[in-house]
Amino acid sequence: MKLFYCETLNPRKACAVARYLQSPVEFVRVDLGKRENRTPEFLAMNPNGKVPVLQDGDKTLWESSAIMCYLSDAAEADLWPHDERQIDVMRWLSWDSQHFTRHASVLYFEYVIKPLFGLPAADAKELEEATKHFRTFAGVLNTHLADRKFLVGDGLTVADFAVAVTLPYADVAHLPLGDFPAVQRWHDRLNELPAWRQPFPV
Repeated sequence: MKLFYCETLNPRKACAVARYLQSPVEFVRVDLGKRENRTPEFLAMNPNGKVPVLQDGDKTLWESSAIMCYLSDAAEADLWPHDERQIDVMRWLSWDSQHFTRHASVLYFEYVIKPLFGLPAADAKELEEATKHFRTFAGVLNTHLADRKFLVGDGLTVADFAVAVTLPYADVAHLPLGDFPAVQRWHDRLNELPAWRQPFPV
């Protein structure tokens, strides 16, 4: 298997799961600055021109959530459960993409990605709006995690890897994580995993 990635949010999910499962993948870095994601060869794998992409023999798969689930099944692991928990995992994956990371990623993009490419910062109103929405949904997450170790059931699932993806960048992205102690404890627990602290190949 080959996992095409760069050091941004969505590839972080797939790389962390691959490293956590010790999946037999070859990590292939895609240089976005050189537009390697826009070459005809890459677009033949993913017409969206996005990473991550997983190649497994004749099968090509894109979208980070799908890749995480595929890797779990390939490893015969339980990160993508096949029991009553699966619906709950789907709920958190959907909630994350529509609400939590949707707004947190705005702050990540403005404070982390834009400076890398010398792009002008967004106006203060846009940052204020994203922060307001982050606080709203972080509050939902904080309540859910108040008496839980993980998002679903008693163990890790792909939902944890997805929902937490912006949290390692909380300081530099100005995410007010300290105001949500249950979320902070949950992320501290994830941060005990080497694959989460360093998901990308060194």
